[in-house]
Amino acid sequence: MSLRQLIQTTIMAGLIALPFTVLAGDTPSPEIPKAKEKATEAYGCVAPVEYMRKNHMDELMHKRDDTLREGIRTDKFSLAECINCHVTPEEDGQFASFGEDEHFCSSCHNYASVSVDCFSCHRDTPEDTDYRHTFNSGNNPHHGKMALKGKKLSVETLQVLTEGDQQ
Repeated sequence: MSLRQLIQTTIMAGLIALPFTVLAGDTPSPEIPKAKEKATEAYGCVAPVEYMRKNHMDELMHKRDDTLREGIRTDKFSLAECINCHVTPEEDGQFASFGEDEHFCSSCHNYASVSVDCFSCHRDTPEDTDYRHTFNSGNNPHHGKMALKGKKLSVETLQVLTEGDQQ
């Protein structure tokens, strides 16, 4: 057997054995805390779980842009609403903080070694949900009537406002 044939045989044997080697070991997966309640009966969250797992970062960024640039505040894809539903108290009544494996966001982000900066500004624990901003509340210069004074809403903005929390 030539050296070339030996190398080819070794590579072929490795390729054949690779799937068995990968499947033989248990791959640890993150333990994701359950949400408090289902946002919708159809798929639990504001969108199907698989969609949220793949696209939550894009939805949060889009929501951020709508809120900061257009003054649109809706509950759908709101980081605060994610936290209110998904961060649940532990047995002692305390909430895990971002960075702890028990925190909803951290359970996957720690596992995947992905860092986020959401919580350098936003709360990582549920807030008092009795207080809500409403669109056009008029009391805050950064959103509401004052932000829209003299401006026309785009078609996209109107679509978000009319569809925002209805799903």
